[in-house]
Amino acid sequence: MKTAMSIPKNINYKDVDLKVGLEIHQQLNTKTKLFCNCPVSIVSDHILPHLAPYERFLRATRSELGEVDAAASFEFQRKRLFKYLSPPATSCLVELDEEPPHPLNEEALVTALAIALAVGSFIVDEVHVMRKIVIDGSNTTGFQRTAIVALGGRIIDEDGDVGIQSIAVEEDAARKMSEDITSVVYSLDRLGIPLIEISTAPNITSPAQARRVAEKIGLMLRFTGKARRGIGTIRQDLNLSIKGSPKIEIKGIQKLELIPRVIEEEVRRLVGLIMIKNLLIQRSASVEEVKAQPIVEVTDILTKSSSKLILSAIKEGGKAYAIRLPKFDGILGVELQTNRRFGTELADYARQWAGVKGIIHSDELPGYGIDVSIVSELRSALGAGDLDAFVIVVDKSEKARRALEVIRDRCAIAITGVPKETRAANEDGTTRYMRPQPGAARMYPETDIPPIRISTKLIEEARKLIPPSVEEKVGYFVKVYNLSSELAKQLVYSEYMSLFEQLVNTYGVNPKVLAILFTSLHGELKKSGIDMDLLSDSSFHKIAAIIKSLGEVSKEDLIAVIEIVYKYPQLSVEEVVSDVKARKTIDTDRLRELVRSKIMEFSSEVKKRREKAFQFIMGKVMSEVRGRIDGKVVAGIVKEELEVYLRNTEA
Repeated sequence: MKTAMSIPKNINYKDVDLKVGLEIHQQLNTKTKLFCNCPVSIVSDHILPHLAPYERFLRATRSELGEVDAAASFEFQRKRLFKYLSPPATSCLVELDEEPPHPLNEEALVTALAIALAVGSFIVDEVHVMRKIVIDGSNTTGFQRTAIVALGGRIIDEDGDVGIQSIAVEEDAARKMSEDITSVVYSLDRLGIPLIEISTAPNITSPAQARRVAEKIGLMLRFTGKARRGIGTIRQDLNLSIKGSPKIEIKGIQKLELIPRVIEEEVRRLVGLIMIKNLLIQRSASVEEVKAQPIVEVTDILTKSSSKLILSAIKEGGKAYAIRLPKFDGILGVELQTNRRFGTELADYARQWAGVKGIIHSDELPGYGIDVSIVSELRSALGAGDLDAFVIVVDKSEKARRALEVIRDRCAIAITGVPKETRAANEDGTTRYMRPQPGAARMYPETDIPPIRISTKLIEEARKLIPPSVEEKVGYFVKVYNLSSELAKQLVYSEYMSLFEQLVNTYGVNPKVLAILFTSLHGELKKSGIDMDLLSDSSFHKIAAIIKSLGEVSKEDLIAVIEIVYKYPQLSVEEVVSDVKARKTIDTDRLRELVRSKIMEFSSEVKKRREKAFQFIMGKVMSEVRGRIDGKVVAGIVKEELEVYLRNTEA
């Protein structure tokens, strides 16, 4: 891969004047959705294929000022069909936009007010619901409903207080199930679930500080007892800039620990784009020259290649087109983020705007079945000099030409600097282009919902939910549930904290058993292939009921219960209890036989390790009897049989 420069990985964030703002979106576990009486619940995916879809097209509309938002315009030009699956248990005519929304959910509003009081925000006198234009299909209406509850406030941090810009309640979007170039399928079970959105000021100055502040806000939300738990229930977005760049929006960071990595990768990308701009200026690159480049058909040239991908696309009716990029040689191969190059940025634009699968560029050639002679012929056809690059797209004629027009425009922008974009976070911490940034043109008042006056009664209700500090919560767990300080602290930082309290208070089970389940055992089970994060709250209620029925439970019993509920969710409480008790019926005679057989099977290892073979044999035996007998009993017999075997071998 040819590259004109190397972008530094260790960047001094003060030198680049890094500014980061957070947007934390947390689903609330209220009794009903934000604007209807449907329950807050996600249905099992196996139900959805049996539902008939409702189909819609959405169009961009003008705001009150007569403007069309850039992000809405981008989505509209994609002309995609939206298919909605409406589970009857969790959606109604409101979600389908066939019935006006009901009044704003007061339970959600009170929770937002509690957070506002906790961070010292100025609470508005009257809450007005607004419409935010969104036509990516995630809302059947073509807009998202949102309402500002409070402004201002702060989060205290060791590197300096971070301001709060706003606190809002809004409806969550529909759940995307699948998509292709022409259509998207959504489930309406998630649409309308209440969210609290907390937006900070852009005065976070490092990746580490961003993580700390996000964690503090997340804990505060959980401490109200109203936050939902599980994958997808909290989402962190970033607004980020450095010296010389506009504000970049990054959407959809699901994991707290990924925030620093996303910031590191995005800052490197921005530094790289500024370095590319400077190099292009040094090379006397011209915006006008780039924009003047014609799109040239090169199908005849590329039919000489040995690329199965290219030849297959041409055989299916596609055509090959290319465009020259003056002064861009070596730039498309520059790595801006881990395994993502400037050429990857261009490919992202081409996919989003034109729906093509990908691009081929000169910095990665020869390759892909395109040899040196074909590269030379392409350069000749395009009139490309030594400092010029080129991009090829093979697809249906209209799509390929559109993709190259978008790439031409993006490369022209590269000469002037960094484009203002909305990007999505990838699982590895890198980011990808999503769409242009929305502007103020997408907001206008919601006329179907009356405003709510913030009364003294609402404020008093909110005061009951004001979250305690971490220290206060840890102290409470130590005092009320008789946990050690360390175990209490682990539980407080766990997303299972509220569920822990609910289960202990509902079923009266030993708090320590559940605390261990939600902390140390959680990680241990994950290593063995059991991800507790995939279990629903109802599954944990079943687990607590099973533990109560069993009475005293060992660690092995607890693991057995989790394994059975995880693998066989259809079993009843009674069936699981019976299964666990049956597993515990192994008698000591059979256990002793098993221990002896394991010692004989691994005799060479036992002779080598001697007394130190205890843990080795213990592990082998426990892998077969875990959950069926107390580990202390197993340990005693393993010790006895090892001593007998070692004495006999010495004799």
